[in-house]
Amino acid sequence: MHETISIIGAGSWGTALAIHLAGKFRHISLWVYEKDLCETLTHSGENKWFLPGHTLPVNIQPTSSLQTAITGQTLIMLVVPTHVIRQTLIQIKPFLEKDCLLICASKGIENDTLFTTHQIFQDVLHTNYSIASISGPTFAKEVASGVPSALVASAETQETASQVQELFSTDKMKVFTSTDLIGVELGGALKNVIAIATGICDGLGLGFNTRAALITRGLVEISRIGTKLGARPETFYGLTGLGDLVLTCTGDLSRNRQLGIELGKGKSLKEITENMKMVAEGVLTVKSAYSLIKKFNVQAAIMEETYRVLYENKSPGKALEDLMKVEISSEFAGIKGLQ
Repeated sequence: MHETISIIGAGSWGTALAIHLAGKFRHISLWVYEKDLCETLTHSGENKWFLPGHTLPVNIQPTSSLQTAITGQTLIMLVVPTHVIRQTLIQIKPFLEKDCLLICASKGIENDTLFTTHQIFQDVLHTNYSIASISGPTFAKEVASGVPSALVASAETQETASQVQELFSTDKMKVFTSTDLIGVELGGALKNVIAIATGICDGLGLGFNTRAALITRGLVEISRIGTKLGARPETFYGLTGLGDLVLTCTGDLSRNRQLGIELGKGKSLKEITENMKMVAEGVLTVKSAYSLIKKFNVQAAIMEETYRVLYENKSPGKALEDLMKVEISSEFAGIKGLQ
């Protein structure tokens, strides 16, 4: 059994990962942003805000102090929304041990820099910390319940990826490794955009044909962007690409799909997000995806139309109509390594 790990972020996913790892560590420090939630967790042993119905094992210790959570730790995992990763890293940087391993379990692309999560880590820390990402087709509720699942541990070196693989592997969690760190992170982020688009179509009351077409062509768009940024094409046909895409586009637990459904039914983005307690990462990732499309001149009509629905008040019906008019070529055009 390992000794300790600090998990920074006690949303549904951070809490689920803490529960998952409780059998592998003697002590888990779980940093909670909201002080009143931290008190609730401490006294009730349950995250009633974000993951109700799952009791925290006794070796998970909630804290609202970043310094307490970080000091002396050599294994740290960030599970905060992507748009606050930079701010969180700046806050914890003074307390980091020199030889620590940093793992990111968030999925997104920073709007201003267009950095994926590990690139934000590198930009803020300016040092040789070991950095890894953990990603895959997993809903927090099911991981907390011990449903058999699979993840990918990714890092720039096989040694680091294998270390993370060993940390997360259990009899209920199969963990694979990858050294395509940029590909794993892009797949996990961009699939949320396609999940919103798929939800919009479901909200419009369209059929399974439409959903299947959107998911498949969405994967092509993800692959086009990813390979432009140096990712390997095969990564997008694995767990962190196709696997995560299918789950998020079809599962009822997907916040991004649910947001899309409400958009398809005619609600505005403001109306929907005002009533959401948990972040739908895809809302901000749509902006980054649109910027990447324009920067690298990538054909990604589904993502473009999704952006216009969210941020230019385009009607879902008109977006679909325009999508059907897009000129097409061969099925895999624009994907490096698959032309």
